[in-house]
Amino acid sequence: MKLVIQIPSFNEAKTLPEMLDDLPQTLKGVDEIAVLVIDDGSTDDTATVAKEKGCHVVSHSRNQGLARTFMTGIETALSMGADLIVNTDADNQYDASCIEALVQPILQKEAEMVIGERPIESIESFSWLKKRLQRIGSRMVAVLSGTQIRDAPSGFRAFSRKAAEQLNVFNEYTYTLETLIQAGHRNITITSVPVKVNHVERPSRLVKSISNYIRRSTLTMFHVFLLYSPMKFFFTLGTFFVFLGMIPGIRFIYYFLTTGGSGKIQSLIFMAVLLVAGLLCYTVGLITDLIAVNRQLLEDIRVQVRRLNSDGDRED
Repeated sequence: MKLVIQIPSFNEAKTLPEMLDDLPQTLKGVDEIAVLVIDDGSTDDTATVAKEKGCHVVSHSRNQGLARTFMTGIETALSMGADLIVNTDADNQYDASCIEALVQPILQKEAEMVIGERPIESIESFSWLKKRLQRIGSRMVAVLSGTQIRDAPSGFRAFSRKAAEQLNVFNEYTYTLETLIQAGHRNITITSVPVKVNHVERPSRLVKSISNYIRRSTLTMFHVFLLYSPMKFFFTLGTFFVFLGMIPGIRFIYYFLTTGGSGKIQSLIFMAVLLVAGLLCYTVGLITDLIAVNRQLLEDIRVQVRRLNSDGDRED
């Protein structure tokens, strides 16, 4: 059983040594532990520090963002023959001693994806507003993904090889929300375990401002939901328009029966516009659902190609 601990990094030369020193050398149920640092176009000595510490290093020639860096790590970890993958942050936010608890549900065949649930309410660096938004956002992701995860933005995660092979991240902002929704729709078993966190001096590079984070996270959730449940969205929207169109329609019929409908033609026109809008939504829903089926087939093909490539790397 091989565990690869992947660490997306961008200009983390100062915090990386301490973080790497805290990583476990042995774990119950794990035969081999390898550390993978993904250098996302750093301009400092991040890659050099990682190599000096004996890590496997993959570097982007320029900064590509957290989501793409995460996927580079997943692809590389699979090619390294990982049976387990743990993703953690280079700023040492997550307590490395919790990695053992993080991988246990996978080793015991209880889950394929495990989220490290932070003690949000007790993190001093989080403002009251940020704590509330974290909870609200996690509830929204739970609804969209059909899971019970209470700390959706947590980047401290463990994946089985089977789960990692199925992951695809399309947005460029963050992987945390998209992979949860995706896993829920692909019937990947997900659970969470409580983890401890360390005090981090450096402010988050992902959350530049609360308003920016809300906007980008909301767009990400909306985009992923449309990607995986287009018919549900467009049929719901279409039904709303049809129901709304019935109101002026009923009004026209009432006045037509009682007064002959004189002067109420605008209600009839408004009803027709809303009904047409509803029918268009139904049509778009059917078309996008067919596209989604095709995308699912392409994703399944990609998973098979991934498995063939990684199996080939293992034999080499």
